[in-house]
Amino acid sequence: MANKTQEVGGIEFPFPYIPYSIQKDFMTELYQVLEAGKIGIFESPTGTGKSLSLICGALSWLRDFEQKKRQEEAHLLETGTVPSTDGKDPPPSSSCQETPGTPGTAGEPDWVTQFVQRKEERELVDRLKEEQVRRKKREERLQQIRHNAQLKYAAKRLRQEEEETENLLRLSKEMLAAGAGLEQLEAGEEELVLAEYESDEEKRTASGVEEEEDLEEEHVTKIYYCSRTHSQLAQFVHEVQKSPFGKETRLVSLGSRQNLCVNEDVKNLGSVQLINDRCMEMQRSRHEKKNKAEEEKPKRRRQESMAACPFYSYEQMQLLRDEILVEVKDIEQLVTLGKEARACPYYGSRFAIPAAQLVVLPYQILLHAATRKAAGVRLQGQVVIIDEAHNLIDTITGIHSAEVSGSQLCQAHSQLLQYMERYRKRLKAKNLMYIKQILYLLEKFVSVLGGNIKQNPNTQSLLQTGTELRTINDFLFQCQIDNINLFKVQRYCEKSMVSRKLFGFTERYGAVPLPSGEQPRLAGFQRFLQSLHPGATEASPAPVEEGEARAPRPASPLMHIEGFLAALTTANQDGRVILSRQGSLSQSSLKFLLLNPAVHFAQVVKECRAVIIAGGTMQPVSDFREQLLACAGVGAERVVEFSCGHVIPPDHILPLVICRGPSNQQLEFTYQKRDLPPMMDEAGRVLCNLCNVVPGGVVCFFPSYEYQRQVRAHWEKSGLLARLAVRKKVFQEPKRANQVEQVLMEYSRCIKSCGQAAGMVTGALLLSVVGGKMSEGINFSDDLGRCVVMVGMPYPNVTSPELQEKMAYLDQTLPRTPGQVPPGKAVVENLCMKAVNQSIGRAIRHQKDFASIVLLDQRYARAPVLAKLPAWIRDCVEVKAAFGPAFAALRKVGLGSACPQQPPLPQCRFSLSFPLSPVSSGEV
Repeated sequence: MANKTQEVGGIEFPFPYIPYSIQKDFMTELYQVLEAGKIGIFESPTGTGKSLSLICGALSWLRDFEQKKRQEEAHLLETGTVPSTDGKDPPPSSSCQETPGTPGTAGEPDWVTQFVQRKEERELVDRLKEEQVRRKKREERLQQIRHNAQLKYAAKRLRQEEEETENLLRLSKEMLAAGAGLEQLEAGEEELVLAEYESDEEKRTASGVEEEEDLEEEHVTKIYYCSRTHSQLAQFVHEVQKSPFGKETRLVSLGSRQNLCVNEDVKNLGSVQLINDRCMEMQRSRHEKKNKAEEEKPKRRRQESMAACPFYSYEQMQLLRDEILVEVKDIEQLVTLGKEARACPYYGSRFAIPAAQLVVLPYQILLHAATRKAAGVRLQGQVVIIDEAHNLIDTITGIHSAEVSGSQLCQAHSQLLQYMERYRKRLKAKNLMYIKQILYLLEKFVSVLGGNIKQNPNTQSLLQTGTELRTINDFLFQCQIDNINLFKVQRYCEKSMVSRKLFGFTERYGAVPLPSGEQPRLAGFQRFLQSLHPGATEASPAPVEEGEARAPRPASPLMHIEGFLAALTTANQDGRVILSRQGSLSQSSLKFLLLNPAVHFAQVVKECRAVIIAGGTMQPVSDFREQLLACAGVGAERVVEFSCGHVIPPDHILPLVICRGPSNQQLEFTYQKRDLPPMMDEAGRVLCNLCNVVPGGVVCFFPSYEYQRQVRAHWEKSGLLARLAVRKKVFQEPKRANQVEQVLMEYSRCIKSCGQAAGMVTGALLLSVVGGKMSEGINFSDDLGRCVVMVGMPYPNVTSPELQEKMAYLDQTLPRTPGQVPPGKAVVENLCMKAVNQSIGRAIRHQKDFASIVLLDQRYARAPVLAKLPAWIRDCVEVKAAFGPAFAALRKVGLGSACPQQPPLPQCRFSLSFPLSPVSSGEV
């Protein structure tokens, strides 16, 4: 696939093929947004090559930016003066630009201003020279690694040639003597190549410690690309590898320890929190080996100190860092490389961040300030691209919300109390004070739920049940903890790592016999901890033999509580606390709900040079403008919206809004009407008619799992399900995530087999749920989704306390536009339409794909609702007041590509497969 460099508006965009016109527009607009340092909201439907457009557009800007910066630096180093710039960005200097002979801003004489300016320019020149030296060393090092890789490939080729030569030498004795000389020559050359490679490796290993200052190097201008899942990030990395920038881009993939850990003993723990704890403990044990002499007397048999991780080697991780920067690698390739190099990919990838040009990372690392700092991500002056951002607001809200149960509160209190009693004499007075404050907080949290901290939470029945919602200040006053400085407590938890120490404490003393003076206390502690877990046996645990692996314990509950304490430091108006009192204390919980996600997103916007919010379906974008950007202090003039159409021709999609069913029953699946038998029957009749004329796969979305179950049971009872099964084999989306792949494979296999053999069954019908496992990230392309049906409008539960508080908050904080619905009600409609847009976008996945989209509810015909559909669907939608014209439209266009009796029509995507009249109410 030859690269095609496209020049648009004087900008060169390398591209792997001739791009569509909408891709050219996308890259041009993206380039201009990055150049102007603005915030862009980009919408490009799936199948339009959004990822490649993002890659080629953004990396083209980065290429030109780096070239411009090098030219400015060369001019500055040559002349020693700052060049004047006409663009937005000032030169790399913070000096004042006053003209000589005029007083400075603070009233200094002009000679003082000139002296300060020259001093700053000299410091800038020195800094640029140091940066050039570091950059040159890095480029030489990476070039040497590339050269070494070529030597390895050359040695491999020599070995292959040697094997071929040996095979040929066996055929003739006459050639054996001459071949032996050639063999010796080739073996000598191979030894020389390998010796040179090993020599280079030894030099780099020896100089690994000397190059420690590379960790202190400046972060080059880079692009941070983030998405929701690791599979989406891996797909993006593969697109980079196939792009024209795949050979020259320094790319780093970041991930969690669960995805990057190569220590099998740690990885087998399974739980993310346990893996994190064990990793930190093994690092700590490396540094604490020298101070192991302080043991309590009398001495007793203790568990052996945890061994240091063999993959946490500074020299090897430095080598791994260079290997990462040489060639674009995804997470799996990074793990393989870490195993080969005996180096930790989790930390090695972080060492490579400063010199990387493109950093690929999940949402959680970028959007959470503490995680961002721990990972070494610096956003100052950088570019951030947030892909698959349709659920960005929900993601930020979920990351910064926290919930703790009564069981966790009691368990954390008991653990921390035992820890304090054991180490009371060693603890400083200040540390002891903070621990007592945390114990007091835990006790008050349990009290506000109506429980007793000294009793088993599983056996405590609460007198008062129900849900209560409080502002942060009201909650603090109700708990009587308003006199405690939560900011200081939070800082103490972060610096002392007390939660991790508790984890190590329970690991060390979990089942170890203690002296008589301490045995009753900790034995009771262990019995109490076991009683907190339902299903715990009464039998005492068997003693752990030396060298025998012990089962991993649950992570310290104090870690969850630390997140809750941090959330309580949020401004009073930006969050709420929900007290959920259930039957017992262990089932009750305290939950912090973030109402204003902009307070956290504002940090990203403030630090970054430019932010791109992209997705396949971004409508309605008003939520991003109002809830995120406006509340974050971003002016309307800095926000740019771009939405492109689809690459499919207009006649490849048929969106229909059907207001009435075959029996003239009005279709309005409101919460009050959707459970009525006539309404469920009418939805079944519509599907029967659709399945008669639509070949291949039909995907039908329901508002919830419960309603899907209820409708299926009603259809089975009335016989509608059997009538549907005549034409389509019926599948149902499972609730369990591990069963989704199996259902999809069977669904796909059924459609493929029906397409090859003509018969009564023409495909399959998949009953899915909006917001479920199959409404996002699943491609129902080609015959897998020739028709997508949406039953009703999936409004969220407006009786939910969280949603009600969110609506009230938006009504108070956002301005109300005259003639428009209140902001609180608008957000409910937007949540509904976002879910609809995600679901109906599952069908059209590439340029030659085609499908029909059927919206079963008369409420879709309203102008405000239609306006929130994606533009490429909205421009083609047809509203049908009766079912007859809608069915006629489907029969008129047909579905020709799946017709078994005749060849597909060249210009028409549909052809009539089964000329049956609509099913009337009397036939069911």
